[in-house]
Amino acid sequence: MKKIVVATNNAGKLKEMKKIIKNYELLSLKDVNCEMQVEEDQETLEGNSKKKAIEIAKITNMPCIADDTGLCIEAFNGWPGVYTDRFLGQTATQQQRNEAILEKMKSLVGEERRARVISIITYCEKGECIVAKGEIEGKIANQPRGKNGYGFDPIFEVENGKTYAELSEEEKNTMSHRKRALENLEKQLTNK
Repeated sequence: MKKIVVATNNAGKLKEMKKIIKNYELLSLKDVNCEMQVEEDQETLEGNSKKKAIEIAKITNMPCIADDTGLCIEAFNGWPGVYTDRFLGQTATQQQRNEAILEKMKSLVGEERRARVISIITYCEKGECIVAKGEIEGKIANQPRGKNGYGFDPIFEVENGKTYAELSEEEKNTMSHRKRALENLEKQLTNK
């Protein structure tokens, strides 16, 4: 089975990817003794995704998958988007970021709370890159709900009225932005 390193230190993200991609052996940065942190300083999700995949593939001399995901709120022209993980600075916790989003949206109701999550995943091997995209529509909940997942899962509500954090892993993995991006990527890799 082909081994691919995933450019992340996020255990939740790696676990999610392993449940979705079954035709490859996914390895963490720790598995390949890579301690490098690639700075996400690009202006787009694709830019960050590509930068991470290229740099980690070069360092590890292995095929690499990297993603960048953004929560895009329609009422704020797609904010925080590419800045989802850093709009409060590098030291802010996820809970603080979620609370800041809820505070900013406290006067918005119904359709004004529409949002989408976009995931861009780049596969890089020997300098060649394949880029895949996945997204899901939803809205920002009025308050955090649920104990599953990670990141903004407690505040992102999908079509069935549940937040990502209220879904089981299996439920989330049937519909998530990352699943859609990974399926898109797998199709491209199969047709390569």
